[in-house]
Amino acid sequence: MSLIKSISGIRGTIGGKSGDSLSPLDVVKFTAAYGTWIKNSSKNNKIIIGRDARISGEMISKIVASTLQSVGLDVIDLGLSTTPTVEMAVMMEKADGGIIITASHNPIQWNALKLLNSKGEFLTEEDGKKILAIAEKDEIDFSEVKKLGSYTTDNTYFQKHIDAILKLPLVDKKAIEKRNFKISIDCVNSTGGIVVPMLLEALGVKEIHKIYCEPDGHFAHNPEPLPENLTQISSEMQRGNFDLGIVVDPDVDRLCFINEDGSMFGEEYTLVAVSDYVLQHKKGNTVSNLSSTRALRDITEKAGFEYFASAVGEVNVVTAMKEHKAVIGGEGNGGIIFPELHYGRDALVGIALFLTHLAKFEKSISLLRSKYPAYFIAKKKIELIPGVDVDCVIEEIKNKYSKHPINTVDGVKIEFDKEWVHLRKSNTEPIIRIYAESDTLATAEHLANKIITDIKEIIERNACILR
Repeated sequence: MSLIKSISGIRGTIGGKSGDSLSPLDVVKFTAAYGTWIKNSSKNNKIIIGRDARISGEMISKIVASTLQSVGLDVIDLGLSTTPTVEMAVMMEKADGGIIITASHNPIQWNALKLLNSKGEFLTEEDGKKILAIAEKDEIDFSEVKKLGSYTTDNTYFQKHIDAILKLPLVDKKAIEKRNFKISIDCVNSTGGIVVPMLLEALGVKEIHKIYCEPDGHFAHNPEPLPENLTQISSEMQRGNFDLGIVVDPDVDRLCFINEDGSMFGEEYTLVAVSDYVLQHKKGNTVSNLSSTRALRDITEKAGFEYFASAVGEVNVVTAMKEHKAVIGGEGNGGIIFPELHYGRDALVGIALFLTHLAKFEKSISLLRSKYPAYFIAKKKIELIPGVDVDCVIEEIKNKYSKHPINTVDGVKIEFDKEWVHLRKSNTEPIIRIYAESDTLATAEHLANKIITDIKEIIERNACILR
């Protein structure tokens, strides 16, 4: 069993002992710590909560709501919802924060508490550390009976979220409606099965073929939207009856598309395509994390603007977007952040912008994909033997390639013309994750393996052994 505590929240598997899994006691402990932190700077004593459809969600949600009430906070429960919808609700309700009960793309046995601030954004590292400290020191003061918080439900926010998307100037319902798209969707039996059809119908899509859209939490396949997990919708698309396929993860903050022939548009290229459309109409920069495809940089510079890379993690992307006045940004895992709506990964606004782009392109989705530079990312990792100083190893690699452009914002990223390799150490395991990108997958694999060989040579000569 697993329990992982981080600055952005707590996640773990269901079942097992307290402290070793996401037990009810752990949910109370960390929710109360978050509630205490909120109370210290609260304006309205109001918190928004919502959950994805996984089996443990209702149980965890009830514990979260009661715990927040016990520290004197008023709870508005959206029930079955999405991560971006809860983020939007925090802003619209002028709440002090929010908790999303979701383990995102993790398998069915996982659940988590994602913590938001009063802007509907994930917590900063500084704030996250304060909450973890409150939990560890047990500095929680529960409210007296007459000062307990209230509890109300609100099932209107899917529609409010969709209405806000439809009002965006770059979302063209008439263009989408005119194309008369036939769309197949896979929502992994979570809340996307409710809201994605609602959005498509609002955009004027009349033919929607639903796969795994029953929000009962029984994931029909691994919920991470990777090619190996999307065989069913890919097979459906190969029959040639649909213009495109749409896939979201359980909490609807990641988005990927399937071409009309069943091939993958490419999760990395979700952000590339949406950014291409946005940059045709808005002047500004773009941001993605260091492990995302170079294609975003290429299309940004071609449009006459600047691309910036952030450390991995949504909060880091958002910080960089604000700093560099980015008009679009996100992550290569299919996460779209469109600040004109809100600063959070949002598959729903991604769908609306992408369909507008594809409608105005007036050709097939596969032809749209062929417009963009072709890059391939290889993902590897190397497990280190006990006693190896991971930071030293990364420093040695940096020194070895010091003649090349290097970025040390998050681990070390080395650029070789239009190829790159990115090394990041794990915070929980003695491993180094290695990402490499090139114009063919074979070349990317070779580049990643070359760095692994370099690491092994460093270890063999005892350069980074802890004494």
